[in-house]
Order: sequence, then C-alpha cells, then structure tokens
Amino acid sequence: MTLKEQPPSHSQSQSHPIANCNALFPPSMPWKMRLAFKLGSAITDASRRSDGTIKRRLLSFISLSSSASLRPYSGVRSSDFTLNPPHNLRIRVFVPAQPPSTPLPILVFFHGGGFAYLSATSTFYDAVCRRFCNKIQAVVVSVDYRLSPEYRCPAQYDDGVEVLRYLDSGKVQAEKVMEGIKLDWSSCFLSGDSAGANIAHHVARRFCTEATSWIRIKLAGVVSIQPFFGGEERTESEIRLEGAPIVSMERTDWMWKAFLPEGADRNHEAAHVFNQTIELGSTFPPVLLVIGGYDPLQDWQRRYHEMLKKKGKEVRLLEYPNAVHAFYVFPFEESKQLLAEIKAFVEEKRSN
Repeated sequence: MTLKEQPPSHSQSQSHPIANCNALFPPSMPWKMRLAFKLGSAITDASRRSDGTIKRRLLSFISLSSSASLRPYSGVRSSDFTLNPPHNLRIRVFVPAQPPSTPLPILVFFHGGGFAYLSATSTFYDAVCRRFCNKIQAVVVSVDYRLSPEYRCPAQYDDGVEVLRYLDSGKVQAEKVMEGIKLDWSSCFLSGDSAGANIAHHVARRFCTEATSWIRIKLAGVVSIQPFFGGEERTESEIRLEGAPIVSMERTDWMWKAFLPEGADRNHEAAHVFNQTIELGSTFPPVLLVIGGYDPLQDWQRRYHEMLKKKGKEVRLLEYPNAVHAFYVFPFEESKQLLAEIKAFVEEKRSN
C-alpha cells in the first residue's frame, strides 16, 4: 500500500471543518498564546522597511537564541560547524546522548521565517531539533542558510544542496560530536516548516534532477510542515483567514518580493511549484505533508498535494483542523501528535 492510498490517521480530515468559519484563532487557544502570536507578528512588522530591507539591528536586540552543547541537554548533544565561510553557511548537528549501536537516519532540517527571519540557533528551532533528535532517534542537521533580502533566490537552495554535498563526502563523521554515532546513509530525510519546507522541496528536486554523482546519501523522504508556496492570485483561505496569526497577505507579499529574483512575480517557480511541466525526477522521495486549518496558506498546500499526486509521487496528507501556522513549535496537543507521525514516517520509509 502506498502512502497516498493509506486511510486517514487520527490527525487527518476528509473535509475542512472550519471552511465557513470566520474565526482567526482556534477557540481552544489560550489567551496568553494568542498574545504571543500577536507579539511575534508585531515584531516582524516593525522590522520590515518599505524599501524591502530589514532592521537587523533591531532584531538582534530581541531575538532569542540558544547555544550548541556537547554536554547532554534534553537527551541530546549538539555542535556547530561552518561549511562555507564566505557565505557564512553553518549547520548545527544534533545527536542522541545515548545512541543505539545501530546506524541512525539523517534528518536535514530547514527552519521557517519567510526566508528572511530566524536561524538554526533560534531558541524555538533549537528546541524543535532536539525533540526530533531525541524522539525519532535521528541525527538532525539544522541548516543556517543565507537570508533574504540580502541573499535572494536561489541562494537558500544552493546552501541546502551544499549541505547535502558535505554530508555525502562523509566528513561529518570525523567531527567530535559524532563519536560513537553510526549513520544510515540510505535514510536521509529533508524536512522544514513554512519557508523551510519550500527549501526542502526545491533541494529534493535538485538532488533528483541535477547531474550530480551522489556517493553515500539517498533521499528516503521529505517532511513538509505547512510549506510556504504561493502565486499572484488570492486564494479563498488567504482571504477568509486574513489577520490570522503570523501569516497575512501583506507579510507574504513582502517576503516573496524580498526573496524572489529581481523583477520576478509570485508566479515564479520558486513560489508557484504547481506547473506540471516542472520536472521532479523519477527518484523524488515520498512526502509527508502537514496542513493546518487556521493557516491562510492551506489552499496552496493542497495544490501542492494535488500536484504531487498528478505526477505519481507518494504523498501522505495530515490535516490538523485547529492548527495555526507554525503550531508545531508550541506545546499544543497536535504538536505531540505530529511528532509521533513524523517518527512513524521515518521508521516506515527506512524499512522500504
């Protein structure tokens, strides 16, 4: 049975329960959490300039970051490496503090933030990668890719491919953090949320279509959490959920303009991935696609699901009707459910 033929799990939905609902927050969301989302949106808005640049100095005063630690923390050890100094391309590697004797899968993670915000050192994403590493029992490689608008598309995709080339070289195995760790090179998964999921898709596509000889790694799957895709038209969900947490049409328009090549509109293939003429390659891996019912981007994500199916690719759709954009980085019940689903997906695709 293929992924796309499987029956819905506890988190899947065959209908859209809030399709006619005008609420912008799930009714069950605590007011403190609503306030946190609104504060985050306000900070993002305050940092954006009308000329398309970002007030990086302002963000430096309020950004929360965490350091890597070779000492076990939350059952995980971590370490930072710079792969390309001129590009300031870095990775943060997370490994289980008490690894099994068997080889571990590799989970390459791309953080969200509209291509312009946050990093692999951001406290939220450091915590996410620790949970992934500990619960899934995987080596997690979090990519600190270049940000827009200082670096436009395809810089972020280039960074992702460069990280895969570094892993494929086997050099990571010599790092101190990897002592006692065995890697399952045939079980490499790409993952990300929002803009990071967009990057994961394009890096997977390039891995499967470019004339590059890969020595060690094999892509076993893509975990796409609420991916950031788009186009020039306005979808029903974007209009209905305008004003929802984090995502608004004004913000996403600004982020696409800051990210896409100069002069490109939102129908550029980096954003508008639904063109059937775009080649994914015969080896494009299975996709675990996550959609939230309070995410304005959900209609674009469903089009991504349909595109993959039409191209004959394996895709499993998980829908969380009460989830806002970026829900999984917060302590919601759905976040625990999603982590269990990701673990099951990794284990299943490793066994294939």
